[in-house]
Amino acid sequence: MNPSPNTQVARNRVWPAVSVIMPVLNEERHLAEAVGSILGQDYPGELELVIAVGPSRDRTQEIAEKLAADDPRIVVVANPTGRTPNGLNACIQASRHSIIVRVDGHSLLPSDYVLAAVETLEETGADNVGGIMAAEGVTSFEKAVARAMTTKIGIGNATFHVGGQSGETDTVYLGSFRRSALDRVGGYDETFVRAQDWEMNHRIRQTGGKIWFTPRMRVTYRPRPNIRALAKQFFHTGKWRRVVGREHQGTLNLRYLAPPIAVVAIAAGVIAGAVGFWPGWIIPGGYAAAILAGSVATGRGLPFSAWARLPLVYATMHLAWGAGFLLSPPSLGRSPGR
Repeated sequence: MNPSPNTQVARNRVWPAVSVIMPVLNEERHLAEAVGSILGQDYPGELELVIAVGPSRDRTQEIAEKLAADDPRIVVVANPTGRTPNGLNACIQASRHSIIVRVDGHSLLPSDYVLAAVETLEETGADNVGGIMAAEGVTSFEKAVARAMTTKIGIGNATFHVGGQSGETDTVYLGSFRRSALDRVGGYDETFVRAQDWEMNHRIRQTGGKIWFTPRMRVTYRPRPNIRALAKQFFHTGKWRRVVGREHQGTLNLRYLAPPIAVVAIAAGVIAGAVGFWPGWIIPGGYAAAILAGSVATGRGLPFSAWARLPLVYATMHLAWGAGFLLSPPSLGRSPGR
């Protein structure tokens, strides 16, 4: 969807007020920069920022309070649990406006992001709109992760990762909502520590709402800085995506089942090979060869130090996600009496 040719003229109209919401925990490194990208929005209407601060181990609380003291558009609320869906709901409750734009403490918005969100909501009639999660790394490892997160080999065919044409979709990155849609579905389900976006977008669609992707909206995302953090992220994402599948039957497809199938097949091949059945090594060997070939194909333009890390990054993303899915306990995500 291209920007409206009458955008400059339309700036003279009355624009809806927007509440930007941001749950944060241990975001000392990126918080001030992320807030700066929000307050610097080129948006003609009123804008407020509500930050829900969890019990951080760094200076996140201090930084948030200083930012709020310096700018009356910022409101800081408490998120005692530190959990993302709880923080999001606390922000929504404290916000005042009819359009809610979700951001993260480590996301950087382009200056036209809020304007693009409001225009897309109005032009499409959607309940939630979002764009591209543009992963950008600084270190060699982060650059490898950023490349992997923008390829079909690494993350599948989700448009908010790999791009695509504007149109209806299942879910979007972050999201810019009509408050009426959030009220209709009761906000975020706080039992979903992860995958809460996908789960709530599913409920919005189930109640007749529309989720819309547009490449016009683009958010800079900072990847995890090391292999341990990356493995933890994808393990928990896989674990919670299975919870969504259990709670909402029929929402799992081959894209989500491929990683756990790969984990089972590789483990079976290694065990078979280890006990003397040499053809068993074909499966893990074939996977390793495919990952190397995929790294060559997708790593063009990366510095050698980042390219050399790409096979390990791909394998970590696939296997950690698959292991999390397989090891997700049946009780996960279920509140008492549910």
